[in-house]
Amino acid sequence: MKIAFLFPGQGAQALQMGKDLYDEYPEYRKIYDEVYKITGIDVAKITFEDEEKLNQTKYTQICILTMSLAILELLKKENIEADELSGLSLGEYSALIHSGKISFEDGVKAIKIRGELMQDLAPKGDWAMSAIIGLDENLLREACKKVTTGFVDLANFNSPDQIAISGEKEAVLEAMENAKALGARKAVLLKTSGPFHTKMLKEASENLKKELEKIEFKEFKINVVKNLDGKKYSENDNMPNLLAKHIISPVRFVESIKTMLEDGIDTFIEVGPGKTLSSFVRKTNPNVKIFYINNKATLEDTVKTIKSL
Repeated sequence: MKIAFLFPGQGAQALQMGKDLYDEYPEYRKIYDEVYKITGIDVAKITFEDEEKLNQTKYTQICILTMSLAILELLKKENIEADELSGLSLGEYSALIHSGKISFEDGVKAIKIRGELMQDLAPKGDWAMSAIIGLDENLLREACKKVTTGFVDLANFNSPDQIAISGEKEAVLEAMENAKALGARKAVLLKTSGPFHTKMLKEASENLKKELEKIEFKEFKINVVKNLDGKKYSENDNMPNLLAKHIISPVRFVESIKTMLEDGIDTFIEVGPGKTLSSFVRKTNPNVKIFYINNKATLEDTVKTIKSL
């Protein structure tokens, strides 16, 4: 059995996510306490009580990261470890922290800054993202080019039949209609609030790079498959440059899944809120074992099943 941990990104958040884990396990609560000490952000209070803040980018990212890292503590206690790691967008930071490439403290600080920059330095406007299902890349590009009301571009290549677009809300809505006219089965608005993974975040990207250059990047203890091209990071990679480029470039998550499958990964565990990444894996290869952990029941079921394999 070869295991990959997958870490979700923005849009997976939900009020009270992980509350039963927080109530049950001291190891889980300890991560929330440590994040609070590092950032001054009361992640537990926001996650469990304040949906408005939870959906603001500068809080969403740190809340999702904290939940993923807290679940990892519970997996560590059960001696369940991964052979490879990957995450969607901000989820890549959970992977980098768990891999040892970035320290816990530096990774938490980086996500706090990343969330703030992506919210505060996004151009003014009404932004949106949408998942387009059942339309290939070329036709979706055509749907976006036909838009007459502002900026929209392809942002996330999630699975063989799902690509997300990002841009000005009016343009996104028009592209959604164009996509359906060209044969898309479905087009759904996502729970995000910025022109993520497009050139519109250039200023945020440049500022993030300066902050990342202050971080000491160490050696990988576990391989991480990156969003930019779906290939594994190497020790020689310029991490500040790649992670800054990350927020203005499309997420190639489907390519990441294919790389892990080629490496012999046969068991995927999604670590964090939601189960969206599990569905992306299932659409890419329905024959592998897929688990997700986002509450006490799914933790117990996953641990029991993995240990029985």
